[in-house]
Amino acid sequence: MQNEFKDKVAVITGGAHGIGKAVADAFSSEGAAVEIIDIAPGEHYIGDIGRKETLEAFAAHVLEKHGHVDCLINNAPPLMRGISECSYEDFQYALSVGVTAPFYLCKLFSEHFGRGGVIINISSSRDRMSQPHTESYTAAKGGIAALTHALAVSFSGKLRVNSISPGWIDTGYREYEGADALQQPSGRVGNPADIADMVLYLCSEKAGFITGENICIDGGMTRQMIYHGDNGWRLEI
Repeated sequence: MQNEFKDKVAVITGGAHGIGKAVADAFSSEGAAVEIIDIAPGEHYIGDIGRKETLEAFAAHVLEKHGHVDCLINNAPPLMRGISECSYEDFQYALSVGVTAPFYLCKLFSEHFGRGGVIINISSSRDRMSQPHTESYTAAKGGIAALTHALAVSFSGKLRVNSISPGWIDTGYREYEGADALQQPSGRVGNPADIADMVLYLCSEKAGFITGENICIDGGMTRQMIYHGDNGWRLEI
């Protein structure tokens, strides 16, 4: 990006590990000032984004320190619980972290974005497909994908808003062989750099005509039709 982000301010939720850390490191390497909020301990703002007062305090902290924001990356993952074990409170908390917090941070920062500001929401390929017993996570990821195009229209002419839906991303950068890799049309499992690279692209001027879009980065898995007995696929019961 040739230091396109030098002196820009990037805010990342859930940036202490995994995809969020890869995104934070990528921005830092391009000269951006990075502000992270995460519930995990570390040298960043520590707080639970499921709480309204935490979001307000964090936004005030960022604005007092920098005065503006250029890129907001809503990455913090919601709780994953299935219908048999997920309580009402669990489900509400998942939505608070996965949908309400991104919305409220967008609102809190809405008047403080620099010229060419960008919001990136991290959804999931689970916004369009599911495994059993993932209701709280899947609902939140579907919600943030839909929130993306609503925000893009509301912020028309002021901010660009896009979302990314990762598929299988191994946050430990493990390289897989055999069926785990070969089942993916790309021939491998993804890693956090695959997502971080797209975040930086979507936040760059090169993506200036892209808004309201969801980009699925899943090695092609959601495009692959699977039938029992076809092309080596078998369902074991």
